[in-house]
Amino acid sequence: MAWIQINATVEEALAEPLSDAFMAVGACSVTFEDAKDQPIFEPELGTTPIWSLTRVVGLFDAETDTQAVLTGLGDLITDIAADQYKIEALEDKDWVRAWMDQFKPMRFGERLWIVPSWHTPPEPDAVNLKLDPGMAFGTGTHPTTSLCLAWLDQHPPTGLKVIDYGCGSGILALAAQKLGAASVKGTDIDPQAIQASQQNAERNSAVIDFALVAEFISEPVDLLIANILAGPLQTLAPEFTRLLKPHGTLVLSGLLTTQAEELIAFYRQQGYEFLHQQDLDDWSRLSFQKLA
Repeated sequence: MAWIQINATVEEALAEPLSDAFMAVGACSVTFEDAKDQPIFEPELGTTPIWSLTRVVGLFDAETDTQAVLTGLGDLITDIAADQYKIEALEDKDWVRAWMDQFKPMRFGERLWIVPSWHTPPEPDAVNLKLDPGMAFGTGTHPTTSLCLAWLDQHPPTGLKVIDYGCGSGILALAAQKLGAASVKGTDIDPQAIQASQQNAERNSAVIDFALVAEFISEPVDLLIANILAGPLQTLAPEFTRLLKPHGTLVLSGLLTTQAEELIAFYRQQGYEFLHQQDLDDWSRLSFQKLA
């Protein structure tokens, strides 16, 4: 199916109103893009990143009357002149196939592989997780997820009880179980993440208890992994301490390398021994041992 997209670069205050206007005039979807190379490393939880200059892009069927769309947008958003909008035709191709072709099997450490369901595992005898990219965060492509997977490969949790806190797609919980954990639980604040995690567990014939944070119940465990953001990693420290056994291991990621020193000092004050830091690109993974 052929498509066209109409976009305009606007200041932050107009991004959301323009998005609403695009939907009002019949856009199939609307996306925000950074128009000024202004990275947002840690947006507030539950928010949509909006830059000081944001490119707002509306996607329309190729048969759409673009002049009618522009007229409608002009009626709804008077602060944007007609010549600020750009209209682009998109190539008519198999978008599903193009999307699938982006994702290849990936290896983490020595024996752990993440394999999209449409691929044959490159090493059938390795530890292979079947995982399809979806709406929930965590497919192994982000440095923080990669760092956590590599840690699990290097420190297989054989016989341990494990919690994946902020499970996203369930990838870390699945890896922990495949690497020999005695039991694994996962939790997240996003219902979509819980649904995606449960689907991925079924795809891998894994029995893992996933639940929303508000409904999550667990006895203390040997290992807790949290791949979230630096702010919540501090806020959740009392909960992590409650969920960990004495001398249990805590693995934290989702933080920028520039935030590592502060987080290490913070957790030392909470009664943890700092063990190791591993960096990848601009991101870090930290590991600790609970002292009591």
